[in-house]
Amino acid sequence: MRYKQLGNTGLFVSEICLGAMTFGEGSTGGIWDNIAGLQQKTVNDIIERSMAAGVNFIDTANVYSFGQSERMLGQALNDLGVARKDVVIATKAFGSMGEGPNDRGSSRAHLFEQVEQSLERMGVDHIDLYQLHGVDIVTPIEETLRALDDIVASGMVRYVGVSNWPAWRMAKALGLSEARGWARFETVQAYYSLAGRDLEREIVPFLESEKLGLMVWSPLAGGLLSGKYGPGAASEGRRANFDFPPVNKDRAWDCVAALREVAAKHDASVASVALAWILAKPFVMSIIIGAKTLDQLDQNLAAVELTLDAEDIARLDAVSALPPEYPGWMVERQSAGRIPAPFTPKR
Repeated sequence: MRYKQLGNTGLFVSEICLGAMTFGEGSTGGIWDNIAGLQQKTVNDIIERSMAAGVNFIDTANVYSFGQSERMLGQALNDLGVARKDVVIATKAFGSMGEGPNDRGSSRAHLFEQVEQSLERMGVDHIDLYQLHGVDIVTPIEETLRALDDIVASGMVRYVGVSNWPAWRMAKALGLSEARGWARFETVQAYYSLAGRDLEREIVPFLESEKLGLMVWSPLAGGLLSGKYGPGAASEGRRANFDFPPVNKDRAWDCVAALREVAAKHDASVASVALAWILAKPFVMSIIIGAKTLDQLDQNLAAVELTLDAEDIARLDAVSALPPEYPGWMVERQSAGRIPAPFTPKR
């Protein structure tokens, strides 16, 4: 297992992050009935196997099975006797946690209420990474950032991050944080996969410029790149009942076909190749993997042992390439020849 800096901090996290969205037993309603379903013993087994492989980074959220995920994560760490210093815990807030008008969003009131509840559910005294789970189009961004800074100052949280935000909004937030001396975002959690590379247009250049760590969610495009799907409607698995995230299926099947051939070459699983392609990207800090079985977990963990060669990466890059989009194609056109070739003096 390799470890990378959490954004521009001195904290190091494993390049594989265990996602806890599958943690939750019984019917909780909503989308979680299609995603979760793991009992505590299985949760304990998955965390134990992950940490034995070198994973020290676990990501959850308050809305996952409406608090069950956080609670089961905390219980597993206690059952397994994991020292608090040996695990980096990330959770999130923003989504609806009740029926009231103030039970969601990024207001000061909601964030303070939710961070305290997350700490109680997990049974820990601090959260390493606290993330905004989405864009709040109502709450002023200054209110949200000031609240996060106060939460960090209180000791309840070490670092803050953001998920599912556009680049311009993150740029505004970093500018405000720098100008006012507030805790800045250190990470961006975003969707990225071989079947969905939109992140490369604006967000990747932004986070490279500002030294933010990228946490990739759904690196297998909701299981579409796991190898168990092909052209046609899915009849099993999560995609059968929850077709998310949205992808261009025609392009995705071309990606799956290429993945199968590369996997055969390396005697590896399709899922491992899809994850290894992401891990080869220098701008990726950590990829979030979720599993319902130990076999799925082992296939995902195997990605860190797989090194794709230049030919493999070039082929997968080509089959998944983004179509040109303005202003990108104009920037590329006008930048042609802008950087001169290295000067070689005459002898």
